[in-house]
Amino acid sequence: MQEPEEKKIALELLETEQAYVNRLHLLDQIFYTELMKEAKNGKTVPEEVVKMIFSNISSIYQFHAKFFLPELQKRMEDWSCNPRIGDVIQKLAPFLKMYGEYVKNFDKAVELITVWSEKSLPFQELIADIQKRKVCANLTLQHHMLEPVQRIPRYELLLKDYVRKLPPESPDRDDAEKALEMIFMVAKHSNAAIAEMERLQNLWAVYQRLGLEDDIVDPSNELIKEGPIQKVSTRNNSTSEKYLFLFNNMLLYCVPKVIQVGAEFQVHLRIDVDGMKVQELNDTQFPHTFLVSGKQRTLELQAR
Repeated sequence: MQEPEEKKIALELLETEQAYVNRLHLLDQIFYTELMKEAKNGKTVPEEVVKMIFSNISSIYQFHAKFFLPELQKRMEDWSCNPRIGDVIQKLAPFLKMYGEYVKNFDKAVELITVWSEKSLPFQELIADIQKRKVCANLTLQHHMLEPVQRIPRYELLLKDYVRKLPPESPDRDDAEKALEMIFMVAKHSNAAIAEMERLQNLWAVYQRLGLEDDIVDPSNELIKEGPIQKVSTRNNSTSEKYLFLFNNMLLYCVPKVIQVGAEFQVHLRIDVDGMKVQELNDTQFPHTFLVSGKQRTLELQAR
């Protein structure tokens, strides 16, 4: 007799989980452990660097190896008398929030591997040595490190498939649907962590272009738009090139620096968005002009 579709998917979940735990073992018990041992001997890189590369991989490995995989194995052994996995996945879901930290750290970790491989030959050689081992299957450390980043979306896909294939009267339907909803929320949490990391990186890059002035640097700010603008001078009937950065709470009126050492722009004026007004002007000599007035000052600008 052919296996029911939902059982095939549950078995696929178990098989991929076994392979995944092997990958986590490689990352935590081999790469992390051996690199840490050499770091402690002062032979490769500072211990702090190794910790930053592997983030919370040890917690992730322990959770999957000691809890989730054994639970799943036990459940599949009892499938004939208890055909369900939804409740087990519900237990798993809250712990998956620990992936947020790993995912958020991923790009930085890969960058650290590159930077320190160039700085420290023993570090580079140890990684190359481990990568040559059979257990690495000819794949790089970075490739293996990507696996936890991809694991939650994989759970989501398998569980969606499982719910779709469940017969309407299945005793697992309610639990499986609830588990899918929980995994979906965790995936969203993980994606939000990536989005927040990207937002902060982009914001930091903008602050560097502005010369990292203390009163401007605030991680809660959001850059809405930036671009070149012409400043209209009515006194001598001319325009000069300026640059604007519009944040959620302020407009920065900047001058491009001639010698761009460090900062790209010099901030000439900050206008708070609170109370700021924009008024279009009908100026035949300077078309597309408008007034920006705020608590600090009023500027006459021309769009390019």
